[in-house]
Amino acid sequence: MTNSTATLLADLAGALGDAQVLTAAADVEPYLVDQRGRYRGAARAVVRPADASQVSAVVRICAAAGVPLVAQGGNTGMCGAATPDASGTAVVVSLARMRRIRALDPDNATITVDAGTTLADVQRAATGAGLMFPLSLASEGSCTIGGNISTNAGGTAVLRYGNMRELVLGIEAVLADGRVWNGLRGLRKDNTGYDLKQLFIGSEGTLGIVTAAVLKLFPAPRMRVTAMAAMQDVTHALRLLHRMKQSLGDRLVGFELMSAVALALSRAHHPELPDPLPGHPWYVLLQADDSAAAAPLAAEVEAALAGAAEDRDIADATLAQSQDQAARLWALRENISEAQRREGPNIKHDIALPLSAIPAFIESTASALTDAFPGSRLVVFGHLGDGNLHYNVAAPVGGSGAAFMDNTSRVNRIVHDRVAVAGGSISAEHGIGQLKREELAHYKPALDIELMRRVKAALDPQGLLNPGKVLA
Repeated sequence: MTNSTATLLADLAGALGDAQVLTAAADVEPYLVDQRGRYRGAARAVVRPADASQVSAVVRICAAAGVPLVAQGGNTGMCGAATPDASGTAVVVSLARMRRIRALDPDNATITVDAGTTLADVQRAATGAGLMFPLSLASEGSCTIGGNISTNAGGTAVLRYGNMRELVLGIEAVLADGRVWNGLRGLRKDNTGYDLKQLFIGSEGTLGIVTAAVLKLFPAPRMRVTAMAAMQDVTHALRLLHRMKQSLGDRLVGFELMSAVALALSRAHHPELPDPLPGHPWYVLLQADDSAAAAPLAAEVEAALAGAAEDRDIADATLAQSQDQAARLWALRENISEAQRREGPNIKHDIALPLSAIPAFIESTASALTDAFPGSRLVVFGHLGDGNLHYNVAAPVGGSGAAFMDNTSRVNRIVHDRVAVAGGSISAEHGIGQLKREELAHYKPALDIELMRRVKAALDPQGLLNPGKVLA
């Protein structure tokens, strides 16, 4: 250990206490690898501050020493944004101890929480007040609000409630020089200049470390209907989406598209799950909520599905008859990613497209990929209601997943070129991290990249906040 490192660790221990500065290999190891096992880094130490003032102290110490910082929440990200690089120069700032629910204001329908609070804990607190926080993710038991903000998380309810950018009213963040910016205002209207919080939402810890947030809450639904429908292609799924929007309006909360391949993979690794509508190429899982207790929601959903069947937009459908049945249908969707992880490495894409462009994109991209990589499996699912697809490419059955990953650049070019032609985005809700830095540089206009660099230089002139992420 060098004298400079020893001094740094002593200063950090003085600010946080010895027990909250981790340096032993066994203690540090869990913070050095991402949850997918794709990225592994090194660090001088992992620090565990208890509040914003301690985060501020850590940042000031590291800024004075020129030491990089990597903020980490639940470490559930998909693009390696919370994993330090391999140089071993960085300090990882774990926000896991910062789990206070600072305030819950039912009249203003807001909740103020520390950044390390898990999404599930926020949902439970809202439910206890007779309200709801609508962000819904498969990782909600371990992902944190700070991480959700840093990646502008989306999830299954974006169609009705928007992504994290729409759910955050105010934030508190520690800047690169250690100052604490307090933007914890629960206002739905504030036109006093630039909306500074938006700089930090989706910036993946490269502009500041979010330490708390004021979040919007909503009336808890009293009626909830979950249904699954089967159809022959994505064009018919879009017709069903249009019909459901017309019939239900903003009561349509979720509208998830799943290919037969994706569902088969989910069931293969979770054989206890149901197979309610076997034998079709595409499926939609939809959810509708109503805050009125006596609303005839189930009858309206059933009528809309019956009309879709009459018009041959769907081949079959089923409505969950209980909360348990609904949960099992949702488990089919939510377990696809975990099933993919168990199956082995696959080339993932988190893309957004105009709804009208999705059928042609799926047809042309599938053709190009199967021509280039015969036998490759296309695991396609996602949030059709807002145009967000998880378009993943796996090795042929019996092939080596690890070897197939050598084709990542070629596969990315096939997929992302078609996304660009369609006017879409190469990242819809997972962020950029280190996974998509080169892709961002390839597809973003030069002026966009220049403006991003200017913002980064203004807020982090030393380049110490999460270096190597987002901008190459």
